[in-house]
Amino acid sequence: MNLAAHLLRDAYNRRFDVAVLITNDSDLLEPVRIVKDELQLPVGILNPHPGRHSKQLQQIATFIKRIRQADLAAAQCPKIVFDSKGPIHKPATW
Repeated sequence: MNLAAHLLRDAYNRRFDVAVLITNDSDLLEPVRIVKDELQLPVGILNPHPGRHSKQLQQIATFIKRIRQADLAAAQCPKIVFDSKGPIHKPATW
């Protein structure tokens, strides 16, 4: 919900030239449609999930691209990072 609200607010205030969302959630279909069709601003989708793109988002987004799993893995923090209090372990499911 927060992402949709900020997308719409920023679009109405013309705070971007192109919006790019990292998602495959079709719940964002209506805000994407409003920004693209009513405000005439392009909205791209970067899909972080393996498998298919959301058909609904694919039909309305200006462009849609898949983020390669190797690129996602390379962009994550190491399994253990340290701060002043000691080690912080990345959850196994990340």
